[in-house]
Amino acid sequence: MNIFNLESNFSATDDQTQAIAKLVDGIKSNIKNQVLLGVTGSGKTFTMANIIKQSNLPTLIISHNKTLAGQLFQEMRDFFPKNSISYFVSYYDFYQPEAYLPATDIYIQKEAMINDLIDKMRLKATSNIMTRDDVVVVASVSCIYNIGSPREYGQNVLTIDKFQPLSNKNLAKRLIELQYERSEFDFSRGTFRIRGNNIDIYPAYEDTAIHLEILGDKLRNGYFINPISGEKIAAISFNDPLVIYPAKHYLADQTEYLNVESKIRHDLKLECDQLLHSGKLIEAQRLLRKVNYDLEMIKEVGYVNGIENYSRYFDGRAIGDPPFTLIDYFSHRYKDKWLAIIDESHMTIPQIRGMYHGDNSRKKTLIDYGFRMQAALDNRPFKFDEFYVKVPKFIYASATPDEWELNKSKKHVFELLTRPTGIIDPEVIIKPSKNEIMDLIEEIEKTITQSFKVLVSALTKRIAEDLTKYLSEKNIKTKYLHSDIKTLERTKILISLRRGEFDVLVGINLLREGLDLPEIGLVAILDAENEGFLRSKTALIQTMGRASRNINGRVIIYADTMTKSINQAIDEINRRRKYQIEYNKRHNITPVSISKLIKDDIVENYPQTQEGLFIIPQFISDLDKIKIDSMTPHDIKKIRHQLTREMKKQAKDLHFEMAIAIRDKIEELNHYE
Repeated sequence: MNIFNLESNFSATDDQTQAIAKLVDGIKSNIKNQVLLGVTGSGKTFTMANIIKQSNLPTLIISHNKTLAGQLFQEMRDFFPKNSISYFVSYYDFYQPEAYLPATDIYIQKEAMINDLIDKMRLKATSNIMTRDDVVVVASVSCIYNIGSPREYGQNVLTIDKFQPLSNKNLAKRLIELQYERSEFDFSRGTFRIRGNNIDIYPAYEDTAIHLEILGDKLRNGYFINPISGEKIAAISFNDPLVIYPAKHYLADQTEYLNVESKIRHDLKLECDQLLHSGKLIEAQRLLRKVNYDLEMIKEVGYVNGIENYSRYFDGRAIGDPPFTLIDYFSHRYKDKWLAIIDESHMTIPQIRGMYHGDNSRKKTLIDYGFRMQAALDNRPFKFDEFYVKVPKFIYASATPDEWELNKSKKHVFELLTRPTGIIDPEVIIKPSKNEIMDLIEEIEKTITQSFKVLVSALTKRIAEDLTKYLSEKNIKTKYLHSDIKTLERTKILISLRRGEFDVLVGINLLREGLDLPEIGLVAILDAENEGFLRSKTALIQTMGRASRNINGRVIIYADTMTKSINQAIDEINRRRKYQIEYNKRHNITPVSISKLIKDDIVENYPQTQEGLFIIPQFISDLDKIKIDSMTPHDIKKIRHQLTREMKKQAKDLHFEMAIAIRDKIEELNHYE
């Protein structure tokens, strides 16, 4: 029986139908590695959804950043409205990891702002995995970080059976063990309250609360209720026992605490002795004080900030053993009957590969200076080999899969080279580097007269800035885009380009920005013969693809030498051009430029309420119009509360860039209050 119900108005194209059939056949034949090579606009997400439906397997989709993961989550939720679609990303709106800088003797304490909604969605993802088969989890690379044992999470549950004795006292005790807090007034996720013979529980992973009516030691009735109004939504049947999962992923089992404590104290003594033997008296005292405090907190309340640094002891892992991650939840529940789709694999795989090394370097410094025990090294992300061996089947989805994925997949590479819009990849023109700037100016002016915009890819920040200045002096409206510009400011620049406020955008690694600009009529790549990351085959194909949203799009490469990367990139583009042209002829398709709406104009003058306070911003740039110097302390306090509510709303709607911008403005306000 098929457990996934795909709902869509789309019909699969010939390419999609063939790719779906071959990939599903590979999954059923237990092929571990397969590639879905799909050009931009070819319907990769729709193809993924069909693969999930036809393979009939629980699926983990991993993306390389939160925003793209959010987009995929929304699309998958639309495709599978009746199935369990979950979102699992880092739950921090802001995160500063614990660190120590020996050169300046500065200790940076862990600082984080947890997004309650994302925390809820993470818990929902794991509870869905433990209870359902029709599961799709869309995750960022945070899925390879330690979240505690799935076995402990699955065993540490509250099971409510209508036919078993029950009391508020026992329920409350068990809920506290599961890290729920008793709160009679602030009834929020992860809390419970007792009112007379009744108890209300707000699971940390649900949008509805549970109301239980108890008489004596018997459960009389149970309802799902609105947590705000208390209105009854539906009666609980109790045909099967009601299971409530913990409020946190990581728990310290109190029954095992004494055994764990003795192991930690034994290792603590050894490590302190080692520090003393090395003449590190301050470090030894620091470590002793910190660990004693943590152990007392765990003993009293079962939890402490940083408890994950002792996870090796509670999990029963040996030194160096990999941590338990979301991957283990899939393996624990489904064994080898599940699938992982790596979205934009050419970016995601290297990111997964690099996570362990940065974490390990930071932790070693903390340990050397007595801020953490050696066990902190085992609170870490997966090493890449650990990740790879844990996943039974991979599909790598990318327009430009890297050599690693292609080599692993060998003959199992399936392509989506056609766009329903019929747009053909742009023709590539090669020009010599001599006098490239003067030629570029002529090409820019020609493109501007056709009412199109231009992207120029440079090699360094200095070149980008100097070229922008030079073009501006030639009365060409130009801006640059590189890593020194804040992420949120980049969005503003791109919107300005689309609006026609300037005509040329000079960038370094434009392929990183995910540019979707139908107005682009020309992409120019300077110094293309300089082999390297920015001029690799993959980078060139991605950059040239920025002109594939417009039927009039052109690509000019300035190079005196035809490198291997240039030849390979052009060969690939020509292959895709030929394929799309033949497809268009076969299906009588006339190419049409992509049409994409531009956001509404930014408000010129920031509007005010009758009290003179700023209203909630609609755009990131609106935040710059909040003039703190002209506001009273009372006004600052009010606008801060307004912005805090709006930040949570934006995060709930998965508008993370806006939420981050508002958070930064709140921090600025805090300095003035």
